[in-house]
Amino acid sequence: MLKRNLIANYLGQGWVALMGLAFIPIYIHQLGMEAFGLIGLFGILAVWLSLLDMGMTPTLSREMARFTGGGHTPESIRDLLRSIEIIVICLAIFIAGGIFLASNWLASSWLKAENLPIPVVAQAFAIMGLVTALRFVEGIYRSSIVGLQRQVLFNVVNSTMATLRGLGAIGVLYWISPTIQAFFLWQGLISVATLLLLSVTTYACLPSAGRSGRFSMDALRGVWRFSGGMLGITLLALLLTQVDKILLSKMLTLSEYGNYTLAAIVSGGLYMLVSPITQTWFPRFNQLHAEYNQEGLVRAYHQGAQLVSVIAGSAALVLIVFSEDILRLWTHDAELAKRVAPLLSVLVLGNLLNTLMYIPSQMQLALGWTGLAVRINIVSLLIIIPAILWAVPLFGAIGAAWIWVGLNVGYVLIGAPLMYRRILTDEKWRWYLQDVCLPIFAGALAAITVKWLAPSNLSMIGQFSIIALAAFLTLVAAIIATPQLCKQIQNILLARARLLLPHNF
Repeated sequence: MLKRNLIANYLGQGWVALMGLAFIPIYIHQLGMEAFGLIGLFGILAVWLSLLDMGMTPTLSREMARFTGGGHTPESIRDLLRSIEIIVICLAIFIAGGIFLASNWLASSWLKAENLPIPVVAQAFAIMGLVTALRFVEGIYRSSIVGLQRQVLFNVVNSTMATLRGLGAIGVLYWISPTIQAFFLWQGLISVATLLLLSVTTYACLPSAGRSGRFSMDALRGVWRFSGGMLGITLLALLLTQVDKILLSKMLTLSEYGNYTLAAIVSGGLYMLVSPITQTWFPRFNQLHAEYNQEGLVRAYHQGAQLVSVIAGSAALVLIVFSEDILRLWTHDAELAKRVAPLLSVLVLGNLLNTLMYIPSQMQLALGWTGLAVRINIVSLLIIIPAILWAVPLFGAIGAAWIWVGLNVGYVLIGAPLMYRRILTDEKWRWYLQDVCLPIFAGALAAITVKWLAPSNLSMIGQFSIIALAAFLTLVAAIIATPQLCKQIQNILLARARLLLPHNF
């Protein structure tokens, strides 16, 4: 099941990422950099308002995973789902109404639009509010399906709707109205359809029960402690990962903010590469913990950590080394690539360090330990906000990017040892050496070597070929340097070879 879910998550989320990234140059061309800045703000708004679920969505995913391990009855899990549904829908109505009422103030007093009229920006914000509210409700069904480990089905649904969302937006911009309002109206229409489909899918995945689900304070009380811890972790994590974007939206012009948004979206692709792994491993951690299988838990932990280092590390290293080349090939705009490339390289480095902590964080949550992450993030938050306010006026957006790198260096060098003092106490140096350092250093050597040996003044096809070669060699080098993962891949290849070879060979 673990391998099947991982493959499904990569295929599904890879397609979703392609739909999200492939059309960005078209959005910029059709709408302009200021409107693209609004699209970036829309993404931030959706992330921030997820806080209003008070940690219930990740809690629901955990409880669905525990249900697969025998931790709930069909009736109790349906009661929990129905209780969270009611709360989240009420909050969604509040979100849509609040953003609608604040839209004029946000357009006139917060943003620094130079070309877009204020009424247009205000209309865009009002539509954003509705779309954000719909996506907010989608979250409870997404987390339920993932927690039930029905991830093949989830990715089929998710990929289908992402295709409609991306291709439909292009059609709307080209053939109906090349405006930011039309873009967001299409997003809203797709969100309605997605919400209905995910809701039906969730209930179809649950086994039949003696009665339908109902609102239950007892069900909520049973998870309130973990939910509260998740709220604290989510709040602080969002502050740390999004505070730069919020502050920069006020401190930079909207066009400059669009450049930063572009770099942030591309560097955020690392999270799309890691998300399928954590989405697969977190339910597995919960199941193994519920079964008291410590040996299996440790083995799965290192397997997931090495996979993150190999996949995210390889992609990050290629993005860092070839940032300007990749942006130029993607956007067909040499000047834009030159402006954004330095930001991209630094943000990718920070995101790589951040993703290395994903599997340790998932293990903490699977064991029900939320306190360490809350304390570390509080300290980090007290550092990052004044640091950004100091650095951006002096160094611009690149100053905020380097602060993000420094913060994540602290997570890896300080946060991880604190975790290993309490859980997986014998696994710290194995994680540092085998899971992190070996694959990252081997991949870096491969990427830098290809860049150094590559000839200059190549054609577009030549540049693409060099980048593809670097990506392949970086991935291979990282795999070879990763003991557990390399052995598993060798076993898979040998098994496939035996099937292909004649029996008497």
